[in-house]
Amino acid sequence: MKFALITVFLLSSIGISNAASVDKGKALVEKANCASCHGAGLNTPILPVYPKLAGQYSDYLYYALKAYKVGNGNPQYGRNNAIMGSQVQAFSDADMQDIAAYIASLPGNFVVKK
Repeated sequence: MKFALITVFLLSSIGISNAASVDKGKALVEKANCASCHGAGLNTPILPVYPKLAGQYSDYLYYALKAYKVGNGNPQYGRNNAIMGSQVQAFSDADMQDIAAYIASLPGNFVVKK
């Protein structure tokens, strides 16, 4: 019984400590000048080859950022893009979670066809 209570407490505290901060993410996005490629509101890319990011799922964004950080060193997991690879090197995992939370909070215009 004690073990179960301690386990529940520890697992619940992990979730609290890992909560991403939208405000920190906004500051990091502005500092990295992500809009210079992904456009205003991260929803109007300057070139068609750059993706719209606003409103994308935060878990997808986080794993994409991690994959750029890993780079081509792991072909089963990494993504190979020179610009994004250099952009994300300075970010910690917590930073990337904050960035993903902020971008996910932005209004996007993805279309879902039924």
